[in-house]
Amino acid sequence: MKRSQATEITTLLGEFLRAEGLETPLNQHRLVESWPKVVGPTIARYTEQPFIKNQTLYVKVKAAPLRNDLMMGRTNLVSQLNQHVGAQVITDIIFY
Repeated sequence: MKRSQATEITTLLGEFLRAEGLETPLNQHRLVESWPKVVGPTIARYTEQPFIKNQTLYVKVKAAPLRNDLMMGRTNLVSQLNQHVGAQVITDIIFY
């Protein structure tokens, strides 16, 4: 049996996810799950309920001083989170 035009499984899986419209929800889930890894355990302890709506990540912050600090560095956080996932998933973060 001769193999012709063999394609890597990662390529096929990526094409399937795009065709079925599952790539964006998967990347969003991966980004939300990566929040504690990117910000670290201390900040993750004071934040909860991250979710994405319209390419914006919403994160509830339990302490007002931390909310202010996170607001100052949100542009950096956006790029770090997108880089961690490997795709442009979010464009902004809102801390409430």
